[in-house]
Amino acid sequence: MLDLKWVRENPAAVRDAAERKRIAVDVDAFLGIDEKLRQVQQGVESMRAELKLASKQLGKMSPEEREGALSGQKQMKATLKEREVEEAALRAEHTALALLLPMPPSPEVPDGRDDSDNVELRRVGDLPKFTFEPRSHLEIGEMHGVLDIPRGVKLAGSRNYLLLGQLARLEQVVLQFALDHMVQRGFEPVSVPTLVNYACMEGTGYFPGGEEQAYMAERDHLALVGTSEVPLTSIHSGEVLDPDRLPLRRVAMSPCYRREAGTYGKDTKGLYRVHQFWKVEQVVIGPSDEAWSIEEHHRMLANATDLMDAFELPYRVVNVCTGDLGQGQVQKFDIETWMPSRGGYGETHSASRFYDFQSRRLNLRYRDEKGKPKHCHTLNNTVIASPRVLIALLENHQQEDGRVRIPEVLRDRFGAEFLGT
Repeated sequence: MLDLKWVRENPAAVRDAAERKRIAVDVDAFLGIDEKLRQVQQGVESMRAELKLASKQLGKMSPEEREGALSGQKQMKATLKEREVEEAALRAEHTALALLLPMPPSPEVPDGRDDSDNVELRRVGDLPKFTFEPRSHLEIGEMHGVLDIPRGVKLAGSRNYLLLGQLARLEQVVLQFALDHMVQRGFEPVSVPTLVNYACMEGTGYFPGGEEQAYMAERDHLALVGTSEVPLTSIHSGEVLDPDRLPLRRVAMSPCYRREAGTYGKDTKGLYRVHQFWKVEQVVIGPSDEAWSIEEHHRMLANATDLMDAFELPYRVVNVCTGDLGQGQVQKFDIETWMPSRGGYGETHSASRFYDFQSRRLNLRYRDEKGKPKHCHTLNNTVIASPRVLIALLENHQQEDGRVRIPEVLRDRFGAEFLGT
């Protein structure tokens, strides 16, 4: 959510953000409702003050005067009730539109319509040069009996899978290595719920607008998260934090769930686009300082790229364009890892900064040096996500005989130099 005072003073900037991010919201309608709501609120507060004063004066009146005054108060109370109903309706409409207003993108964000307009910043690592016809991760997994998609579909429908034996082992090794990697960098590990209330989804910006992508437990008014960013960022909602606690750097490993609505017929084969996956997520909550947020954003990105370097995987970093940014994101960097079977790079990580967009929705604040409450800045980034990372590991490190070389940093944990032996 945006600072509404800022929105009133900078409507053109909000309209521009909506246009560049391709977000359908009527900024002028919001401003009209905002003005009307403030007028009604002022009238309601004035009537309440008038009624309070009139009540105090009743004791000074004669019986005849009191009777007339009570009659007048009765009429005023009826009018006040009507105004309060109008105020509640306007407030609901006002909130609904305010929750759709987009955060303006950073000046460094390139303009564009979709992910095809994202701008490459750098490439790291050499693409593998095979002296044989490389296999896809599907072929490798089936060859060794460690990947079973048909039975996964039998159990839970399309876009589901089973990892068996060494591949299940590799997944757990990768996730634990990533978690340990972040703990060594000062992040506090947290075990979070993955079934959360709607306030968490709304507070982090996934609702309204993302309901179609979420699995809902409607009877209990809960939703399964698509990322542990949601509970991690929401932990201190409604609180005013001691500034000495900032920044809070936390990491969680959790299962994640996405319906993948609107992707019918897209990436239907293999492990690239699935309904359930595991992710290690880093979240930072810090002070209201744009320079600090920018620096922290790059530091968080490096936490992930260092991991990809350790896994000996070729990747590129892209600056995500305006049309591919979410409503609350000021800037986002994606890491895309080379996947031979796709003949290109596939997204494996997203690093985002939000400034105070999420904290305003969550009412997440801290006290500055003068003791004044201010909204925190929030950032998040994928550390690793599986099974997408398994695609890259299997396909980039495959050998001619079908075995898969395990990166050196993982071998002790995995217990072997190759998968498939």
